Parts: sequence; structure tokens; C-alpha cells
Amino acid sequence: QLYRDARECLTLLSQRLGSQKFFFGDSPASLDAFVFSRLAPLLKAKLPNGKLQQHLKSLQNLCNYCTSILSLYFPWDGGDPPAGAPRAGGAEGSDTEEDPHKRRNQLLSVLVGLVAMLGYAFLSGIVSIQRGGVGPAGRQPIALEEEEEEE
Repeated sequence: QLYRDARECLTLLSQRLGSQKFFFGDSPASLDAFVFSRLAPLLKAKLPNGKLQQHLKSLQNLCNYCTSILSLYFPWDGGDPPAGAPRAGGAEGSDTEEDPHKRRNQLLSVLVGLVAMLGYAFLSGIVSIQRGGVGPAGRQPIALEEEEEEE
């Protein structure tokens, strides 16, 4: 039943597409993106049971539809992407090509964050610095509570 419904759906899509380049004329719409996202894997993947794939391949207009979208938006078609295309998790050398100051910027952002956190800790009183030992005039350091009481 599931294969029968899927075959019927593919047939209806083929009839709706007809001889048009996209479902709503000459420019793609969100429906084209959705349909392509379902058809392309079915058309290109190696499947253990190829009944549905064979039916899709028999619908020539849907095959041409997928091929034209692949060549229009994915011209490398699974090979190496062109030089201007964005890379997903490339090699370490590609980081320097994209941003030559990436390491410096990362280090600066960590340092700025550290300084900001320490500044907040000192200003809010979470951390305070007290001098130890006897001061130059022979005075002992006064604890914060004692200093407030004297004033």
C-alpha cells in the first residue's frame, strides 16, 4: 500500500509539472525546494529495493527537473565544489584563506572576555585584594568589615 501511494504521488507530481521548468513557471518556489529535497535522494541514492526509484526514472520530466536543479544550484554535482563555493568543515589550511587573522581575533576575544569577567568580579566585590604583612608605617592590614566600622 505504501509503495502504491508513493507511486501515485510521483505520478501526480509528474502530471502537475508537465513540461514546465518549475512547478509555478520559470522561477523556483518553496514547493520546488521541498519536492527536490525529496526526489533528488530517491533519484541518486543506491537503494536496496529500487521499485520506487525505477518508477521515478520512468517519469522523464521529474528526472529532467532534478537534473536541471542539480546543474543550476549544484554545478559540481558531488565532486569538488568550485573555488567560490563555501566549504563545510574543510582542511586547516582553508581557515587561513577565509580569515588570515582568525587566530589573533580568537585570542583577543578570549582576553577581552577574561578582562571583563575579572573587572566585574573586582567591581562587584566578589574578589578583593588585600595586602598581607605589616605595612610601611607598622600598621596591620584592616579587614573590610573593620574598615567600614571605623568610618
